Amino acid sequence: MAGRGKALGAGSASAKKLSSSRSSKAGLQFPVGRVARFLRTGKYADRLGAGAPVYLAAVLEYLAAEVLELAGNAARDNKKTRVAPRHIQLAVRNDEELGRLLGAVTIANGGVLPNIHNTLLPKKAAAGAGSRSSVAVDDA
Repeated sequence: MAGRGKALGAGSASAKKLSSSRSSKAGLQFPVGRVARFLRTGKYADRLGAGAPVYLAAVLEYLAAEVLELAGNAARDNKKTRVAPRHIQLAVRNDEELGRLLGAVTIANGGVLPNIHNTLLPKKAAAGAGSRSSVAVDDA
């Protein structure tokens, strides 16, 4: 009886394979299995290919990395060590492609971009005086 148990244990251990997630197989940080579950339960299509959740997880991971990199740069520019919604707002609105992608998105506590409309700026009266001085320099 005891010999039989050892034989079964040894056989099952050698036959068992180490499991690895689909995310690790694809080299991603985002969960491929969870994305697949959301695609299935969302009923976006009758059938779901094996590569679809991998591709979608990769795209989402790329976008998240892009936004976080730009937001981290904005936080560092403001001498902060923690990324706040304000930094995400600044990062997204200052990037042309992300601004177009997230144009209709409101980021809570993001604020607005610093901007002064041209009509509110003072008139350029000093520029005329500068041109006269440059003429005097040219004559000399």
